[in-house]
Order: sequence, then structure tokens, then C-alpha cells
Amino acid sequence: MNKEEFITELRQRLAGLPQEDLDERISFYEEMISDRTEDGMSEEEAVAQIGSVDSVVEQIMSEIPLAKLVKEKVKPKRRMKTWEIVLLACGSPVWVPLLIAFSAVAFALYIVLWALVICVYAIDICFAVCSIGGIVSSVMFFMDGNPAAALYFIGASLILAGLAILMFYASVAVTKGVIKLTGKILLKIKSMFVGRRQEK
Repeated sequence: MNKEEFITELRQRLAGLPQEDLDERISFYEEMISDRTEDGMSEEEAVAQIGSVDSVVEQIMSEIPLAKLVKEKVKPKRRMKTWEIVLLACGSPVWVPLLIAFSAVAFALYIVLWALVICVYAIDICFAVCSIGGIVSSVMFFMDGNPAAALYFIGASLILAGLAILMFYASVAVTKGVIKLTGKILLKIKSMFVGRRQEK
């Protein structure tokens, strides 16, 4: 892929961005490719070194706030006609509750994801606390002259300590997974606002 093909595809994929952001990003990558070709690379090598259009678009999308994309998308391209305003007002008893319901469901799903993460950490903390409690109990049983119960509690404490360590790693993995998932969901939402050619 040469410079022109790369820039053309990038421009098409980022068509929904605010014009100033689009121009800034395009000029950045044009300059980057030009700098590399001046250093002796071919256009194809310079483009290949930058990465695929998909990875560049994903990086740019992660940097642009969602509110900015929404504002650009809903900004009217022309003055609304009277009949359009009347139609919006008449349809508001339907579309406003639907929009609120969709937002509430999306927010609830997000909360549920993080509640699961909190639950995994809570289980880990319970294992750790029970392990410490088992050690304290074993000391008390030794002092009371009941070595069998003390050994039982030491064994249970070691098992619980092992589970606490395993759950810690599981908790970290779940947290990273949820962060990655929410990032991908946000990126998908952002991509709904860009990537189509803007109508002239």
C-alpha cells in the first residue's frame, strides 16, 4: 500500500470525526510517511512500518472522547424544517423513553460486569481472612492441649492460603479482562459514529 492509498483509506475510515481532528490526524500520518521516505524508505515500507489502517484507526479512536464524536454526529448539517421539528416533538413520547431505557440497560450491564469483579476480590479476601483465622484457631487449640484439632486447622489454613493466592491471580485476570472488554465495547460504540463517507 502506498501513501496515497493509505491516506485515502484512513480518511474514509475516519469520516465521522470532527473536521479539525480529521485534518490533524491525516496531516500527522502524511508527515510521518514523508519523513520516512526522506530517510530513504519507499512509500510501501514507510506505510508498512506505521502499521495497518485498522490498527491506526483503533489507536485514533481510543484517543477521541466519545462525547466529541456524538456531538459531531448529532450536529445538524442544515436547519431543520418545521415539519421535522413537529415530527420529533410528536414522536418524543416514544423515542425518549426508549433512549432512556436503552441507556439504563447499558449502564446496568456495565455495573454488573464490575460487580462480578468485586465479587471475585471478595471471595479472595474471604479465603485469606479464613486462612488467618484458621492459624489463630490452631494456636488456641495447641494451647488448650488439643493437637489433632490444631493440625486440622493448620491444614485447612494452608489450603485456604493456597486458594487465596490462586484467587488473587484469577481476580487480576478478571479485572484485566473486564477492562479490555469495556475498552472494546467503547471502541465499537465510537466506531458507529465514524467510518462512513460524509455526505456533501
